[in-house]
Amino acid sequence: MTTNDTGLPPDANAVERRASVPVKGKSRDRRKTSDAIVLVLPLAFLLFAQWPLRSWLEAYSRDANNIAQIVFALYAAVAITAASRSKAHLAFVGYRKRVQRKATVLWRPWVRLVCVGPWAAFMLWTAAPQMVESIRVMEKFGEGYTAGYFVMRIALVVLAVLVLVNALADVYFETRRQRQAQV
Repeated sequence: MTTNDTGLPPDANAVERRASVPVKGKSRDRRKTSDAIVLVLPLAFLLFAQWPLRSWLEAYSRDANNIAQIVFALYAAVAITAASRSKAHLAFVGYRKRVQRKATVLWRPWVRLVCVGPWAAFMLWTAAPQMVESIRVMEKFGEGYTAGYFVMRIALVVLAVLVLVNALADVYFETRRQRQAQV
C-alpha cells in the first residue's frame, strides 16, 4: 500500500484537503510552518547536552535546559498549527468512515472554529497582558535566573494567534469554496 506525504493512503482525506485550503495557499502555509523544523535539531542537542554538562562539567546544565525550553515553546507554537494545516493530527477515524465524507468536509471547519475559537480567544485575553508585563520586566527563569522566560510567554500568545487564524482561515476558505461550487 502506498502512502502520500502525510503517511496516509493516497485517497484518505483527499476530499477534505482539497476543500479546506486552496492549492496555492496550502503550499505557502506549509512553507511558512515547516520552517520551524530547523528548531528540532538544536532542541535535541540541548536536551542531550544537559547530562554531560551536569555530570562532567558540573555547570551550565540549567542554562541548556532553559534554552531548550525556549526552543521547544517556539517550536510547539508553530508545529501545532502546522499539523492542523497539513491534517496530520491524530484523529479517531472510525466515526468518519460512517459519516458521508462530503458532509464531514462541510461542517468540519465550523466545528473546529467553535471548539478552538473560544479557547484561543481566552488564551489571548489572559496571556497577552502577562506577556506584555513579562517583556517589560524581561522575566527570567525561576531556578537559575537565566534571561529569556519572556520568550515562552510570547510563544504562548503566538500559539493562540496561529490557532485562531488557522480556524478562521479554514472557515473562510470552505465558505468561499462552497459559494464557488454553487455558481
